[in-house]
Formats: sequence, structure tokens, C-alpha cells
Amino acid sequence: MSAESNFTRPARLAAIAPYVWMVLFFLVPFLFVLKISLSQTAIARPPYTPVLALDEGWGAIKTAFAALSLDNFRLLVSDDLYVLSYLRSLVVAAGSTTILLLIGYPIAYGMARLPQRWQGVAMMLVIIPFWTSFLIRIYAWINILQHDGLLNRVLLALHVVSTPVVWLSTDSAMYLGIVYSYLPFMILPLYATLSKMDQALLEAASDLGASPREAFWRVTLPLSLPGIGAGALLCFIPIVGEFVIPDLLAGSNALMIGQTLWLEFFNNKDWPAASAVAVVLLLLLLAPLLLYDRLQRRQLERT
Repeated sequence: MSAESNFTRPARLAAIAPYVWMVLFFLVPFLFVLKISLSQTAIARPPYTPVLALDEGWGAIKTAFAALSLDNFRLLVSDDLYVLSYLRSLVVAAGSTTILLLIGYPIAYGMARLPQRWQGVAMMLVIIPFWTSFLIRIYAWINILQHDGLLNRVLLALHVVSTPVVWLSTDSAMYLGIVYSYLPFMILPLYATLSKMDQALLEAASDLGASPREAFWRVTLPLSLPGIGAGALLCFIPIVGEFVIPDLLAGSNALMIGQTLWLEFFNNKDWPAASAVAVVLLLLLLAPLLLYDRLQRRQLERT
């Protein structure tokens, strides 16, 4: 066996490993969920029918597949509960991602402009608070925002308000919790992009007569677009399916799709409908991923 073949075999295994991982832990579970989404709920039986009995032969398998239907997906389109849940999730995710970008970009920009010895300290200050359990931090916000919580006590002591303000169980509390929880996921990709930017480009822009504002819009912002895209995806995708924060901090007047999915699985015990909700949610989230991948490929082709 040649030395070249000994070298290429580990390289090939390393190249194949991510695909094996995706097949085992994404594609196979997704196919199970897709099959359930095409099934029907059955009372006093397993949670859906037809049950795919692999040990009963090819004829039974063909019969099971023939019994599958798109009824659950038709239900999602016809029922306003699901449509409004999807729309609310997309609106909340888009709004939260915009707020995160407006807050996270200046922080990441300032971190990237710090002296080298202080950049690590600034990064740790961003990360360390999030070493605490996510659920504990959300319950801490509940204590702060409740009727007799810390925020109302401070406002009353400063005579800013005369009566306690209702903060909890509002959309404002939900947005606050989401922005607080996902802020590092916006800051870190932006910081990674901005810290690698060549400062000589800004000096060249200045030599050519550009003001600091013009240099930012024409040099810094375009070069930081990959970090903006990465941070936006890291925030937008999980926020769409967020369950804990809306359930604990928001009101119950309108549900996000994560809450609707939980209700279908655990309250209604309707696995097929819940699986259909999950499949459509996954397809919705694939769109921004494919768009970002296409933009990245175009940028690589230009360079």
C-alpha cells in the first residue's frame, strides 16, 4: 500500500463523516417525522395510523404507504390558528433579529477596535453571563418584570411612575427576553468578521478623502456583511421556533409556532398534526439557509 493511499484514506473518511452524521441524525429522523405527518391520529392505538410494520412483508408496507394522505397539511392551510402562529413567529423573529443587529453591531464594532489585550476581556464579558442556565435567567427576568418586581420598585422610588406598570405577559417582555438571550449569537459572528478587517483599507479610504462616516458605509459595512448574515441566521432560525421565552414572558392572546407545536404534541396528543407543523417549519427555515449559502457562493466566486 502506497504512502499516498495511506494519506488519502483518513482524508476521505473525514470528508464523509459530516454526511454520515447528517444522514443519521437529520435525514433519518426527518423521514420518520414526515411519515407521521402524512398519517392520521388513532384513538386507543399508537398515536398514528397506518403503522408501518416492516416485519409483515412488502405488501403490508405498500398498503401503509397507500394510506398516507396530505390531510394534516391541508389542515395547516385552512385553520387560522396555524397560519397566524407561523406569521407571528416570522414577524417576531424578524423584529427581534433587527433589534439584535442594531444593538449587537455597535458592541462588536467597539470590541474589534479595542487594543488587542482588551479584546479577550470584552469577549469574556459578553460570554460569562450566559454560562448561567438559560431557564434560570428567564425566571430572573420574571422576578424583575413582575408587578412588585425590581423594575417597578425602582421606577416607583424614582417617581417615574405613580403606579406599578404591567411589564410581564406582554410582547415587550417577550422581545426583551429574546434580545437578552440571543445577543451573544449576534455579537460573536460580527466581532469575528470585524476583527479580521484590514485597517489599511480604512486608511486608504481616508487618504482618498472619505470621512469616517463614508468609510464606514463604503468599506466597513460591506466587508462585515458575512458576519451580519451569519449572526442574523444564528438568531432568526432558533427564534422562529422559540417556545420557552414566549411561554413564560409573553401573553397568551397569540401563540408562536413553537407553542402551537407543543400544544399539539402534549395537550392534544395529535402527533400527525404536530409533525406536519414541524415539517412546514423546517421548510420555512431552509429558505434563509439556502439564500445565505447562495450569497456566500457568489461572494467566493467574485474573490
